[in-house]
Amino acid sequence: MAVSDERISARRRRRAGGQRGGLPAGTSRTAGYFFVAIYVVLLLALGVAPAVYAIALALSTSGGVGVSHFVDTFNFFEFLPAFEHIAEFEGIWLASQTVFVVLLALMVHTLKRRVSTAFRLIFYLPGAMAGSASAIIWLFMFTPSGSPFAFILHGLHYQVLSNTVQPSNLPIVFAIMAFFTGAGGWIVIMYGALNNIPDELIEAAEIDGSSALQTAVRIKIPLIRKWIVYMLVLSFAAGSQLFVEPQILGVATNGQVPAQWSPNQLAYYLAFQQDSFNNAAAVSVDLLVIGLLVAVLLVWRGRLFEVE
Repeated sequence: MAVSDERISARRRRRAGGQRGGLPAGTSRTAGYFFVAIYVVLLLALGVAPAVYAIALALSTSGGVGVSHFVDTFNFFEFLPAFEHIAEFEGIWLASQTVFVVLLALMVHTLKRRVSTAFRLIFYLPGAMAGSASAIIWLFMFTPSGSPFAFILHGLHYQVLSNTVQPSNLPIVFAIMAFFTGAGGWIVIMYGALNNIPDELIEAAEIDGSSALQTAVRIKIPLIRKWIVYMLVLSFAAGSQLFVEPQILGVATNGQVPAQWSPNQLAYYLAFQQDSFNNAAAVSVDLLVIGLLVAVLLVWRGRLFEVE
């Protein structure tokens, strides 16, 4: 009887070891492969294949393969200004987003016992209005005659929309629009990253006399550094594709915002106004190369994949 009981117990242990959460052994692994396969298929179909096709278009010439389309677009009078515009916009946007997102996430995390879930949700709401809907709302916000921030616009001596979106203001205008569209989601992500910091570590710092500011600077921010780098990589990639906002503002202001203000707009103009898909592809490849170089630099300097 004792031997039989031992065999039954061993069989039960083997059966329990082959199951995870009530699922048969191997089910979770199969599900993982399935979801990764879906991502890989979509990545190849919607990411890699279009990029390869754009590179092929950019390099194809009547004589075979060459870089003439890259030379043509570089000599186009709107090429350098478009990239200068996007660089200025990215600089303002990424700097302000990094500072304010981290600051607000730290504030919510520090006050989480006194801040309700509904209040934290407010940060995310602007992100629900992305793209054209956000641009149209901001048209109203930037119009001094009807904006709830009219007192600020009038204080800057802006009387009509064209005053607000004058060329020198455009990088700041688009940075404001991009910040309120994307910051909420990143605040939620940073808040989640901060919640992964062990409470014992923060309590030990408080016992040692660390202030809230010292805890944030010396403990919290270093521990979410990789998430900050991750945010910069994705935000830079998204910002370099700026198209909808300047396009809508250009229509609303009767062309005050040039149709080639951003590189993406320039590529659209070359493709559908000049019927030069090869030159448009060359601009797209330029953006791709710049995005990859910046991503590699951020990943390397930020030690994103370093195991600690």
